Amino acid sequence: LFLQIVHILNMTSAKIISFLLRPEESLHSLQTRIEGETGISTGNQELLLETGICLDPRKPASQCVIDGVRGWDSYMVYLFDKSKTVYDGPFASRSLSDCVNYIVQDSKIQLPIPQLRKVWAEAVHYVIGLKEDYSRLFQGQRAAMLSLLRYNANLIKMKNNMVSASQQLKAKLEFFHQSIRLDLERYSDQMAYGISSEKMLKAWKEMEEKASLCAQAEDIGYLDEQIMALHTEIVELQKSPYARRQGEVMESLEQRAIDLYKQLKTRPPDHAYSDSTDMVKIIVQTVQSQDRVLKELFGHLSKLLGCKQKIIDLLPKIEVALNNIKEADNSVMQMQGKRQREIWHLLKIACTQSSSRSLVSSSLEGTASAPAATWLPHSSSGNAPHPLSSVGTPEDGENFVHVIEENMNYLQLFNSILQEVRQEQNNSLMVS
Repeated sequence: LFLQIVHILNMTSAKIISFLLRPEESLHSLQTRIEGETGISTGNQELLLETGICLDPRKPASQCVIDGVRGWDSYMVYLFDKSKTVYDGPFASRSLSDCVNYIVQDSKIQLPIPQLRKVWAEAVHYVIGLKEDYSRLFQGQRAAMLSLLRYNANLIKMKNNMVSASQQLKAKLEFFHQSIRLDLERYSDQMAYGISSEKMLKAWKEMEEKASLCAQAEDIGYLDEQIMALHTEIVELQKSPYARRQGEVMESLEQRAIDLYKQLKTRPPDHAYSDSTDMVKIIVQTVQSQDRVLKELFGHLSKLLGCKQKIIDLLPKIEVALNNIKEADNSVMQMQGKRQREIWHLLKIACTQSSSRSLVSSSLEGTASAPAATWLPHSSSGNAPHPLSSVGTPEDGENFVHVIEENMNYLQLFNSILQEVRQEQNNSLMVS
């Protein structure tokens, strides 16, 4: 009762293989044993539960077995080969027993009723087995559909992130282009009378060209078209009649076989004989019906696996596009920040020049007013100056020479301040 047995349905061959799990056996160990039985390498094995969830390689192999007693012997794990997307068979039906094969070869042969009961019982079991085989394979196709929808949900999530990042990049690029054009226009207007730097102007134009190249990262139209086409294809597969169970004919044939067997059981076990024509017809029709529905099932399954492979191929492309958008976004923000720092540096230089000029002009005004007062003669009586007072005296000559010397000193101070301002401006532009 403590044994754990896992049943694996190989969807590439429609055959069931069973393994007795060892205590605490790892999933990789189980996959190695599966490789020995099926020839599918461990790297190409995809083991799905009925819910479409792929087995976790970090967990033990016992995750394949459900807890409890009920249904443990009918629970399946579905094996797919990731290197194949087309499953076209041929898939051989389950083999006939010797007794059933005997009546199929000659349906009109007469058998005693007791012996016929045993043969028909095996025939009913065979018909039920064909229907159950289809049911298991249909459940495997359903698991593949659920797995595809999980992949598609992840694809849609990544696509939404990509579209959102692309729209944000587009908005930032539009803002960057508008602001740098305005900055270039204002810079050109003040070049004649303000501050100018060919190096900075060249850097700004290079930024504009680089921003135009960053716009290529926001072009995700080709990926969006592929995703939308794939989404439409998946919706069509969900709506397909082959996505729903097609075993109604086989179920009706199963019921007919059971009814025939019940009619045979009611007959008295005398020395009468009977043939198996009706039962053989049901067997043949069931085999033909299974061939038809399996062909449709595996055709639909191949389309599902093809869509899943397309998603697997698209996911790395979306990741690359997202990385390109993030790099372009960072580049635009860095260029925007650099240009704003340069603008504030220009503003600092302009303010420095303005304060220096105001300082020099105020100094010149002060020196010009002071000598003027010394040139005017003073009158003790406060009346109009004497007409001869304009004639220079030795004392007035000394004052005039003193004023000229002071003005020369202020002029030299102004020249030194102006040279310092120009040197600071050149150094700042070279640094920027």
